[in-house]
Amino acid sequence: MLALLPLLGVWLLAVMTPGPDFLVVVQHATGRSRRHGIAAGTGIACGIVVWASGSMLGLSVLLARLSWMYDIVRFAGAAYLVYLGVRTLWSTWRQGRAAGDAPPPVDRVGPGVGVWRAWRVGFLTNIGNPKAAAFFGSLLGAFLPAHTGPPLRVVVVAVMVGVTFAWYTAVAALFGLAPVARVYRRARRWIDRVMAAVLIALGARLAIDR
Repeated sequence: MLALLPLLGVWLLAVMTPGPDFLVVVQHATGRSRRHGIAAGTGIACGIVVWASGSMLGLSVLLARLSWMYDIVRFAGAAYLVYLGVRTLWSTWRQGRAAGDAPPPVDRVGPGVGVWRAWRVGFLTNIGNPKAAAFFGSLLGAFLPAHTGPPLRVVVVAVMVGVTFAWYTAVAALFGLAPVARVYRRARRWIDRVMAAVLIALGARLAIDR
């Protein structure tokens, strides 16, 4: 198990690096509630289950050989990120027309409303990036011994998923705090516009880069 510490260390750094997953969790935690942020983080963790398990079974090799399959996943993921960004921009525009120059109130709905949707957004955001397969393939190939048995491989996947869930739960808890929500309330429209622009840019980058 000590030999796996470098793998888990690299994975922790990768999870903590801000990206589309991070933005989705922050957006749900601040715009709705802490529980919605945790639901989005849970969806991301479920996406990690798919990518990590698939890489253990040779998914990264399959996507490398079947470039058309890789491109389908890549373009679908890019389109979804752009969709999220455009939908957020449209929402801020509607709020601006409805409220004039007054800042819109934070949509902090009941904890049970939209939780499934938050999970789905988190899952689709993560699963729509086929580069994750290449990353997992290289990470596991570099740090996981070839003779590792199935039980230990299951443990590795479980720990990676647990690290992902714990990190995004912490992010949701932080950005779901009342003081953070008050800051978000005062500048919600502009924060949402920045987040939307970043999501659109990330989607465009995913579509262009191979």
